[in-house]
Order: sequence, then structure tokens, then C-alpha cells
Amino acid sequence: MQFITDFLTELLGPAGPILALGGIGIVLVVATLPILLRKQVDPLDKIKELRQGNSKKVEKADLRVAQGSNKLEKYSAFLEPQDEAEYSAIQLKLLQAGYPGKNAVQTYHFLQLALAIGLMVVGIFITILKTANDQELTTQARMMWILGPGALGYLFPKYWVTRRVEERQEEITNGFPDALDMMLVCVEAGQSLDQAILRVAKEIRPSYPALSDEFTIVSNETKAGKDRVQVLRDMAERSGVADVASFVTVMIQSATFGTSIAEALRVYAGEMRDKRVMRAEEKANKLPTKMTLATMMLTVPPLLIILIGPSVYGVAQTLSNIRF
Repeated sequence: MQFITDFLTELLGPAGPILALGGIGIVLVVATLPILLRKQVDPLDKIKELRQGNSKKVEKADLRVAQGSNKLEKYSAFLEPQDEAEYSAIQLKLLQAGYPGKNAVQTYHFLQLALAIGLMVVGIFITILKTANDQELTTQARMMWILGPGALGYLFPKYWVTRRVEERQEEITNGFPDALDMMLVCVEAGQSLDQAILRVAKEIRPSYPALSDEFTIVSNETKAGKDRVQVLRDMAERSGVADVASFVTVMIQSATFGTSIAEALRVYAGEMRDKRVMRAEEKANKLPTKMTLATMMLTVPPLLIILIGPSVYGVAQTLSNIRF
């Protein structure tokens, strides 16, 4: 043991034994997690399957329904939040990011755990290499090299989902006025609202795929028999865009009070066009303010050099002549 301790101290520095024990602990934890979390099959369930019919047919039916979705299901107790409110918040955020899969929450937490452990192992190897190259690292530096990559790996999925939500909401906001104009044309041409939504979803897919996906979901859920009011509210919740929520409110009120859908679409489409123009004007008005700092940094110093430089040079030459 003393030989091993001396070897680790010489290789990794004073904290060598601790780092080695930490690495062994991480490897053991990763190796034992699948065994501990593996879901055991209840023998009674096997007997029920055999009584109901051929077990092979049951397995084929399960494959058709699940289609490989049970890979992370047996680790759901470890990969899913146990708090219902927290689970709902994460699921809504993933829906707004464009990940509506059944196992999206499990995949999200699995990626956080896998990236954190993987990058932490990379940090350990980097620390070992730096120590092997006769580079003295303090304890704080070692902890930063080991825990820093792990923290980045844990936070990267959250950052990615947040960016996806912002990009998707921006895409929906930009494409919504055009979609309303097209929907108004379809309704005034004699199509029903469901047919208009389906046609708009097909036409805007090359330009705005996120908005097209939302309209496609609305059309499919309506065909499946779900209440249209609930379908529209779900669309507003999935998108997370204020314009879509206002559109859903207008459609619900139009259906409740029996007013013309075409007239409601015409008025709201006009408001969306005006709002898009106002957003463009707002960005144009912010541009000079954003350019002020860059203009001062890139324009004022060269201008001062050109104007004051010759005078400074002349004064310096005069002072040098006076001294001699």
C-alpha cells in the first residue's frame, strides 16, 4: 500500500490518492447503476401473459406500441423528477423547444447525467496529463479542472433547450402573420377552419417548420375527436407565444358567440401585420443606440490621432530643441 501511495503521490501530486479513489468511485457507481436500477420482471406478469395467449404475440404487440421506448423507462425513477410540478414544468419547456416525445424528460435528464460524468472523467485525465508533464497544480486548480467540465456538461442540455425555445418562439412569431393571411384566404374561398389549418400547415412548412408542426398537431387532434377549444388552448401553451394565445382567444370567442370566423380572422390578421411593422420599426430605432458605443470606439480614437497627432509631434520636437 505504501508503494502504491508513493507512486500515486509522485504521479498525481499530494492529492494523488484522493483523485485515484474518486476515479475508482465514479467507475464503480457508473458500473453498478444499471444493476441497481434494472427493473425485475414479476413472475406473476409472465403467468398472466401465458394465460392470455401466446407470449411471442404479446411481445410483438408491445414492440408495435412502444417501439423501443422502454430503454430508459426502467430507469424512470432515477431520470424523472418525483415532484409533479417540476416534471410538468420541464415537460412544457421541452414541448416549447420542439421535443414532444414521450421519453423527452427522461432523455433530457439522462443527457445531463451522461455529459456531467463523461466530461468529469475527461477533466480527470487532463489533470493526470498535466501532472505527468511536471506541471505543479494547486488543489484549487485540480478541482477546477475536474469539476469544471462536469458542471459544463450538466448545464449544456439546459442551455441548449433554452436556446431552442427562444429560436422556436421567434420563428413562430415571424411566420404567424403570413399564416393568418393565408388562412383568411382559405376561409374566404369556402374552406372550413380545419381544412384551412391543414392547408396552411402544408404551405408554410418550407419557411416556418415549427409553426407548421403546431398547425399539423391541431389538425390531427381535431380529426381524432378532441374538443377544438382544448386543442387551441394546448397549441397556445405549447408555443408559448403571446400572439398565438391572442389568436386562440379570438377563435374561442368567435365560436362561443357565433360570429363570423372570416371577419375575426380579417381583423386579427390586420392587427398582426401592423404589429410586425411595429416590431421592425422598434428594431430599427434601437439600432443607432446599439451602434453608439462601437462608433465611439472605432471612430473617435483615429479622429483624435489625425487631428491632435501633428500638434503633439510638433510640440515634442520643439521641446527637444529647447533642451539641446
